Amino acid sequence: MPRFVFITGGVVSSLGKGLASASLGSLLQARGYKVRLRKLDPYLNVDPGTMSPTQHGEVFVTDDGAETDLDLGHYERFTGVHAKKSDNVTTGKIYSDVLARERRGDYLGATIQVIPHVTNAIKEFVVSDLTDEDFVLCEIGGTVGDIESLPFLEAIRQLGNELGRDKSCFLHVTLLPYIAVADELKTKPTQHSVKELQSVGIQPDILLCRTPFDIPAEQRAKIGQFCNVRPEAVINGRDADSIYHVPLMYHQEGLDMEICRHFDLPLNEPDLTVWRTIGDAVLNPEGEVNIAVVGKYTSLLDSYKSLAEALTHGGLNNHVKVNMNWIDSEEFETAENPMLLLEDADAVLVPGGFGHRGSEGKIKAITIAREKQIPFLGICFGMQMAVLEAARNLAGMPQAGSTEFGETELPLVGLMREWSRGYEVETRSYSDDLGGTMRLGAYDCVMEDDSLAAQLYQSLSVQERHRHRYEVNINYRDELEACGLHFSGLSPDGLLPEIVERRDHPFFIAVQFHPELKSKPFDPHPLFSGFVEAAVTRSRLV
Repeated sequence: MPRFVFITGGVVSSLGKGLASASLGSLLQARGYKVRLRKLDPYLNVDPGTMSPTQHGEVFVTDDGAETDLDLGHYERFTGVHAKKSDNVTTGKIYSDVLARERRGDYLGATIQVIPHVTNAIKEFVVSDLTDEDFVLCEIGGTVGDIESLPFLEAIRQLGNELGRDKSCFLHVTLLPYIAVADELKTKPTQHSVKELQSVGIQPDILLCRTPFDIPAEQRAKIGQFCNVRPEAVINGRDADSIYHVPLMYHQEGLDMEICRHFDLPLNEPDLTVWRTIGDAVLNPEGEVNIAVVGKYTSLLDSYKSLAEALTHGGLNNHVKVNMNWIDSEEFETAENPMLLLEDADAVLVPGGFGHRGSEGKIKAITIAREKQIPFLGICFGMQMAVLEAARNLAGMPQAGSTEFGETELPLVGLMREWSRGYEVETRSYSDDLGGTMRLGAYDCVMEDDSLAAQLYQSLSVQERHRHRYEVNINYRDELEACGLHFSGLSPDGLLPEIVERRDHPFFIAVQFHPELKSKPFDPHPLFSGFVEAAVTRSRLV
């Protein structure tokens, strides 16, 4: 049985529980332990797949096709451990499963209640699908005191009792605000948060206090006394210049040491060479580039969290700082001279999205990138818009459109009705539910040996993660290739376009999948490394 660390948060949201979990996972790995990270989300959606990205942030997709919380992206980027469907669950999913069991009669006529049926389902999830892990880090979403979090807190309270202290640890993340007029850090919010946690029967073993300053010794002792923890277990969680400095900072503050003390494990020094190398690269770039990201969800940058991190990784690989200019694609539709929006851009990226809004602006941005020879990378919806741009402006098909936008005279992009997943065939129709019905998860792509894609990947085949409902129609391949848009990557059966590129351009490539989901600071994705390298080259020429 692995050791379980339950991570909760209090006072306010957005304290960085996900980042703390990911950083702790990387520190335990550096000590030689095998880890798995999980997220319990208290909202009633079955999964975040149908939630607006401007409300909840991006949807992170796993290899096995789960639509999950964006924190799982942090987990993967910091540990390299591929997340699975069994690593993220919501209240909606738990209740759906419990009600399905009740309808089948699995409970043998019992009255179904939150305790024990819902809490038992949560506990089953937490301990399921594990093999030889040394640690399972389980983050509980939301804030202590929220009504919707109560079943999860009760479930981990029960698990803590059942597992015992030698197999369970409670880490609570709180806010230690600085009041300028008093010139001091205030401990009361942390005290109240811990009291709220204690009211549901959970005594935290370690406190991670988020604060802009160092915690004075007397206040650390005060927090320990009033919150019933050792002063050494009050960890200073200071703000960092980069999220990739956080593992080193938390190690210096003793977070992983306290975890080891709790479980009576060796206190040897971990090997943090990789994180020191990454930290140095972040602090000491040899230059910088400006990349314009033309999207439709720029009002909340968490909508493109993995994308931003993948660009940063590409910068690390090229020893440059990547400055991202987030531009709402609708600005290109209203601007008198849209070219001015890209005048400082060393490269242009058009990311994924859904719906007609802003699509014409994305097409205009792609036209500028193509005509002005600006390095271009299109992702998912961005690839579809690149195909429409070529069809309308170069292939003599001005009426080309996508059925995602409604009826169209020339459906160059249409709803996928059938595709292969391994040995199975999946089918879809317009009447299907929206949730969980896209082409989701990892699929194979075969590339031509003389393509830019194959050059970047250093391989003729790759497996990448998808999340889309519409696909470019392969039947228009000849017309599009005649105008210079080359289909360089296809599904193994040759029916689904995966990669298009232009050979009359210094760097123009668009992909149907989401390469950003697999990029890591210690293993940057080749498409992003190549894209940033092309931006560096242009910045030196202009």
